[in-house]
Amino acid sequence: MSLSRHDQKLLVATGLVIAFGLLAMRLRPGLDAWQDSLSRLDGLRRNRAEARELIEMGPQWRAQYDKVRGEMPVFEQGRQVDTYWMSEMDRLAREYGVLITNRKSLPETLVGDVYEFAIDCQWDAPLDAFAKFLHAMQSAGAMLDVRELVIRTQSAKKGFLRGSFVLHCAYMRGEEDAAPEIQNPETPPPGQPQSRAPGIPENRESENQP
Repeated sequence: MSLSRHDQKLLVATGLVIAFGLLAMRLRPGLDAWQDSLSRLDGLRRNRAEARELIEMGPQWRAQYDKVRGEMPVFEQGRQVDTYWMSEMDRLAREYGVLITNRKSLPETLVGDVYEFAIDCQWDAPLDAFAKFLHAMQSAGAMLDVRELVIRTQSAKKGFLRGSFVLHCAYMRGEEDAAPEIQNPETPPPGQPQSRAPGIPENRESENQP
């Protein structure tokens, strides 16, 4: 049975479609893997660029860290710091007219080589006074940081607000001072003769010689 020219072309086209479909099915996993490889390569390039930028900014961060670290107070190991930081907070509260109604000290934490001491506080003050109080504490550099701030209105006192906040205080710990070594004045350094008591001649034998 002979096919017409139109049927032959249709048969060839159908065969090509089937062949390309089979080829695509075989190449699809490879194409997906190739696209995944390109995506990972782009991610690696971005990570490398970010890492290079971080390395270049390292000296600036180190200089800023050293500056902030130099401004932090340093306490010896084992010293309680709650009294110091609470007195600093109370001083600012009195200066700006903020009433600290309740406070609770939280455990000391170590972040890198910087220590943090947190104070959970309840407060009562007019809005303007409390805003100035917050600004004063936040302006203390990296030493004082107000977090978890809660503000509520008061119906009993017109124009007053109340709420809570957690004050985080940053500082350093130094080594404990070693007690200075005290040398006994009656014990001479090694290699030197021991001195005689006052009033005793250095050589009594010379007195008995004729």
